[in-house]
Amino acid sequence: MRPIPLILMIVISINLSSCDRDRQELRLVVPFGQIDRVIAEDLSDLFDAGSSTHLSMTGSALSGGAAVDAVASGAADIALVTNNQAYRSDIATVMPLYSTVLHIAYQKDRDASTGSTLLSGAKVYAGPEGSASRAIFVRIVNHVGLDVNAFEFVADLTNDPDVVIVFAPISPELFTDYPDFRLFNFGSAVDAAVLLNPHFRPFTIPAGTYGAATTEAIVTIAVDKILITRNDLDSSVIYDLIDGILRLRPALAAKRPGLFQQLSEDFDASRSRFILHSGTQDYLQRSAPTVYERYSGVAEVGVTLMVALASAFIAGLRIFKMRRKNRIDRFYSTTIEIRKSLDTLTSPAEYKQAISRLHELQNEAFDLLVDEKLAADESFRIFITLSNDVLRQLGTKDL
Repeated sequence: MRPIPLILMIVISINLSSCDRDRQELRLVVPFGQIDRVIAEDLSDLFDAGSSTHLSMTGSALSGGAAVDAVASGAADIALVTNNQAYRSDIATVMPLYSTVLHIAYQKDRDASTGSTLLSGAKVYAGPEGSASRAIFVRIVNHVGLDVNAFEFVADLTNDPDVVIVFAPISPELFTDYPDFRLFNFGSAVDAAVLLNPHFRPFTIPAGTYGAATTEAIVTIAVDKILITRNDLDSSVIYDLIDGILRLRPALAAKRPGLFQQLSEDFDASRSRFILHSGTQDYLQRSAPTVYERYSGVAEVGVTLMVALASAFIAGLRIFKMRRKNRIDRFYSTTIEIRKSLDTLTSPAEYKQAISRLHELQNEAFDLLVDEKLAADESFRIFITLSNDVLRQLGTKDL
């Protein structure tokens, strides 16, 4: 084998191996909720072989707190959790994906005029203990001043609950199996819950979304479903993950139009209970001006001011030199006038007066030189030489 093809093969093999190393495998916790699980599976399937990131699902489904623990321990790399978890310094937010909405459904024959009458003596199914739906429901009940002892939780739907709490994304098929249920309208009570829980936000379910269950618009609460990861996961990996998810936005929106249609490249993660991952910050600031661009305007102003100051200094120096020149020109003029008048001098008194005037000019020039109002340059030396020549012509050989 000739040397050149061998070198080419080595270079190609190195490039191929480096490409393999660049492909990042991320383990995604299987969400506990059925709809969330389907969304996670769709997301995993859409990350095809052409992507720099590959998502694989962990073995068992975990609820919010357990999913956070799995990510923190390294058993998984990312998880899809409701944004109601307690703050942890070792966990960071990647991005919000979609909104999960609190649905409070009740048997249509119950009195739902107020929250108290709705829950009084009711059997409530809010998911398993520790689930996001139960935790958020209990928190809201406490914040709006309802009595948690006025109702009882049941273990599952087989216990014929009077009230069903579903904390899930908007999905038209959510209540197809419960034709006799209606959705509870929080109305103005939602403001109290949102005020004390900044990660909550008001949400309106349009009339007709769930058929007979929503005969009118329903005011309730929404919470973001967010992707989380460990703080120490490489920022470039998270950057590529976000870029890949947003690239797949049309496919996700086609599967779930109500969820991913609003997902944008400049997503808002300000409500997150965790700090933002450095890779997320890099992505959100990808279009931010560089340090040079950010301060180029200031630099331009600074350079302009420096040029203006330099120009002003040069102009001032020229004016100063011109004033010095004007002073020495006066001495020139007077000395030349005395030299021109030599032929008209007839008496010793006139000669003495001319000599005295020249001495006065020289003394004045030296005084100005000491005061730095004249420069000891060629012009000054020419004046001294000229005045001494005139003095010699006047017969003064001492000066």
